[in-house]
Amino acid sequence: MLGLLSPEASVIGVERDPRWVIQAGERVDELGLTDRYRYVQGVAEGLPFEDQSFDLATCQTLLIHVADPAAVICEMRRVVRPGGLLLLSEPNNLAGMLVADSTTAGKQVAELMERIAFALICERGKAAVGDGDSSVGDRLPGMLAEAGLIDIQCVLNDKTFALTPPYEPDDQRALRDVIIANAESDRWVWSHEEAKRYFVAGGGPANEFEPRWQRRLEESRETARELAANRLHTAGGGIHYLVSGRRPT
Repeated sequence: MLGLLSPEASVIGVERDPRWVIQAGERVDELGLTDRYRYVQGVAEGLPFEDQSFDLATCQTLLIHVADPAAVICEMRRVVRPGGLLLLSEPNNLAGMLVADSTTAGKQVAELMERIAFALICERGKAAVGDGDSSVGDRLPGMLAEAGLIDIQCVLNDKTFALTPPYEPDDQRALRDVIIANAESDRWVWSHEEAKRYFVAGGGPANEFEPRWQRRLEESRETARELAANRLHTAGGGIHYLVSGRRPT
């Protein structure tokens, strides 16, 4: 962000967990940027700022975790000045289930469809219990329009999550390590308890959860084994939107 903003720009970040506010503040101190950057504790549904305080309000992969993304968008609109910009960065996470890698490309159609159905049920359940819609990105342009924003634009992030042995770039090495760590901790997208809660809330039969969950864990372990052996490869595409709109003057 330092290289993208005007040297005269100032930034205020909002985080609900006080420990991350403290950590961000310490980082700003280390960089000598306390005159331009500060962080406050708060929630997106009730931003701790006066009306029309900013030229830009932005969030990244936040709306997938809130119960009412439209309410957050309205709060962001409230705090920008007339002519000010809202910039949202959110995905369709379900689409990633269709991205093949060297372990999934040859699997049976029924096997792949069962995994996608499991993820979709869990996503629906996650939204139903108020923990957010993991694929909310698809609906953002319409939500901005409903909030009264104009000049709405939508583009795709061109960054992929490619993995190519021997995973030498730092970003590939970090992604490999995260995937392996998740498999070792028996985590697949969510923890066991989270996934079970979402699966049932999304309409999945409770008695089907455990066998389907074990299949997800084995898929994760297979991916981790292939990564550890320097065999897994994928272009790693996905759908991640950058959507913007302006408050009318």
